[in-house]
Amino acid sequence: MEYSHNDAELIQQPIGYWSWAAYKAVVTRTRAALAGIGTTQPQWWVLAQVARARTVKTRDEVSRLLGNYLDTGPETMESEIDATIAQGWITEDSEGRLTITAEGRAFYDRAAALQDELWAERHAGISDEEYLITLKVLQRFIHNTGGHAWHH
Repeated sequence: MEYSHNDAELIQQPIGYWSWAAYKAVVTRTRAALAGIGTTQPQWWVLAQVARARTVKTRDEVSRLLGNYLDTGPETMESEIDATIAQGWITEDSEGRLTITAEGRAFYDRAAALQDELWAERHAGISDEEYLITLKVLQRFIHNTGGHAWHH
């Protein structure tokens, strides 16, 4: 791969720009791939939370967990939960408990396979050690600037 600058110049590059550019590239690619199979990234998050849950989760639990992902916000998450229900992928009972349907399980499996492909694409040529260091460095930047971030 050809880098934008030599090492001496690259060390002077702004992390804000490059972390934003990486975010934009990854999220744009992910969202386009998911749109290609008929879903949105937030709908995928909802479906994954319900499909992978060891115990049944409620709408409130899922919405609270996902509401801050990529600054989505609670109103959008509520709408995306509704859309996931409307697709027939999950159901909601009178107490707000969300359950995956057979159609939802099949779609989840398809979307999960796509996510695995995207993971491999993003990580091509990047060792686990490099990835771990990258995440630790990004978390240190967040800490050093007084930010807060957490991902399940």
